[in-house]
Amino acid sequence: MKEHKITGLSCGHCALKLQDQIQQLPGGEETQVQFNSSKIILDEEVDMDAVRSILASEKVRLEADGKPKGPNWLMIFLYVSAASFIAALTAEWYTEQPALPIVFYGIATILSGYPTFMKGLRNLTKLKFDINTLMTVALTGAVAIGEWREAALVAILFGINELLESYGMEKARRSMETLLEVAPKEAVLLKDGKTEIISIEELNVDDIVLVKTGQKIPSDGVVVHGKSSVNEAAITGESLPVEKESGEPVFGGSINNEGVLHVKVTKTYKQSALSKILALVQEAQESKTPTELFINRFANYYTPAIMIISALVMLVPPLLFNEAWGEWFYQGLAVLIVGCPCALILSSPIAILSGITVNARNGILIKGGAYLEQLSKIEVIAFDKTGTLTLGEPHVVADASFHPDFYKVAYAIEKSSSHPLAKAVIKRCEELGTEEVEVDEIKTVSGQGITAIVEGSTYRLGNEKIIGETEPDEESAKVIEQYKQEGNTIVLVAKDREILGIFAIADEIRKESANIIRDLHRNGIKETVMLTGDHPLVAEKVAKKTGVSAFFGGILPEEKVKKVRELKEKHKVAMIGDGINDAPALATADLGIAMGKGTDSAIETADIVLMQDHLGKLPDAVEVSRKVNTVIKWNIGLSLGLKMFALLLTIPGWLTLWIAILSDMGATILVTLISLTVLLHNRKK
Repeated sequence: MKEHKITGLSCGHCALKLQDQIQQLPGGEETQVQFNSSKIILDEEVDMDAVRSILASEKVRLEADGKPKGPNWLMIFLYVSAASFIAALTAEWYTEQPALPIVFYGIATILSGYPTFMKGLRNLTKLKFDINTLMTVALTGAVAIGEWREAALVAILFGINELLESYGMEKARRSMETLLEVAPKEAVLLKDGKTEIISIEELNVDDIVLVKTGQKIPSDGVVVHGKSSVNEAAITGESLPVEKESGEPVFGGSINNEGVLHVKVTKTYKQSALSKILALVQEAQESKTPTELFINRFANYYTPAIMIISALVMLVPPLLFNEAWGEWFYQGLAVLIVGCPCALILSSPIAILSGITVNARNGILIKGGAYLEQLSKIEVIAFDKTGTLTLGEPHVVADASFHPDFYKVAYAIEKSSSHPLAKAVIKRCEELGTEEVEVDEIKTVSGQGITAIVEGSTYRLGNEKIIGETEPDEESAKVIEQYKQEGNTIVLVAKDREILGIFAIADEIRKESANIIRDLHRNGIKETVMLTGDHPLVAEKVAKKTGVSAFFGGILPEEKVKKVRELKEKHKVAMIGDGINDAPALATADLGIAMGKGTDSAIETADIVLMQDHLGKLPDAVEVSRKVNTVIKWNIGLSLGLKMFALLLTIPGWLTLWIAILSDMGATILVTLISLTVLLHNRKK
């Protein structure tokens, strides 16, 4: 299958029709015409000349054909048609001869309505009923009964309507394309002391690339030389730069702010986080939401139903109530125009595309419109604790020293260890400016800690088991019990029977967690639940500080799944985790949300991926999803409401062709403008 960019596609219904026609060709069975991204995916065996011919029937072409874009003929024809219409009105005012106005009205009708008329005529021969079919019947009928002015006005307004549809969709597409342009095109390869500019597709793992100030890092890698701040907004949505130096990982697509970096490539571009992000965003454009699928199914029955209603309006009053044939034939034509489902079909795609774009700018990857719609319905969010509400990094929350050598000994022993708890102790000792001394001998005691000889004396460091049968003194016992009641992990240092001091260590709660939970509740989330394998006392402590509605501690991965299922019985539930350990719970929830700052596992596991290393943008994502859902409901209500109002005018016989087209056009304008307001979300922040 090969992807081709197409131009001129401004109608969702037309995209479906083109897809159906191309799928009838030999080798075209798997063809996809993607309206939102303006692309077509074809099997390489399909006859491209036949494809071009089918596309041309809707004035669509392959961008790769290299034809110049040229002037916008529809706009030019509309200008000329409008001038002709004004000339016809002027002629009617100054002359009683009908021929001249009819000529001008005819010019306006032909220029504006010819493309629609020809499409509709082809559809009628195949008994296919769509927007063009309805308009063709209406224009033909208006001319047949001598309503030249009405025919011309309908043709012009319908042309303007098509132009507005095209503008709205192109605006949303351009916004998405701007987002996709973050991908770098070239890299400066550093080899044997020389530089060479190559395409990013030619990069291999372990290549060294040179990244100067203002340049994009071509692929995921690690800094091997240099120091700089890097703008990672394209990946994580974070506006603040991140400091990078030797040994630090970097993302492809991020921008070097100052200095020169030498980066060792760790992934080819196709394997990089940026490449996967862009692929996911592009795929997300074309996924259909349940609402969109319903609208498309509804439109299939709606158009034939409108034709039946139109026929009844034309026939029933004259046959049963002896009304004038001409008057009700005219009313029936107006009903056909009211029935155009343009606005209804546009109710969803522009809003969905805008919502996915806004979230992607914020570093939130939503893998499809269906997940965006699902997010707007979420009532309960379940959180994993470690790495989600907390940093996932132990740190010293309290310490008690009973001897002057406590910190010195702890620092000396832990410096030789890579254990996460050791790192927490080292960090605390460095904060205090602790003196460095050498360790003479060190031995690990499994499940207990470490014994070591420091400056000729033997010390023990670890949990309570490290002191064996030794009973801690009253003061030490009181501190140990207090730290444990607070849900902390205990690390103590002892010499013989004397406890020198105690560290209380816990997973550090993210500074933003409490604000995020509060904002989520403010945005309509009914309940927030924390699920963790940590001790219930630890869970309780984190729950109190973050403000979650409920918590469950000491539960295994399979028990998390059970809890999620229980929550699903009453509510729509989203689960947030790291995308690896929480995969079963993520899959069980109505919506799985992973956070992992671009890790492969996070991108592949969940329905939504938070590319930042925190939850900061989550309330925004919920807000955007709810705005999109509200916009779609308004759009559907407005498009159907205006049509119902116009149809009710048939009862007293007040419906005219120009009122009918204005009702459809007005609905299209409102639907387009309301949908595009989603793109303004970030600007209001």
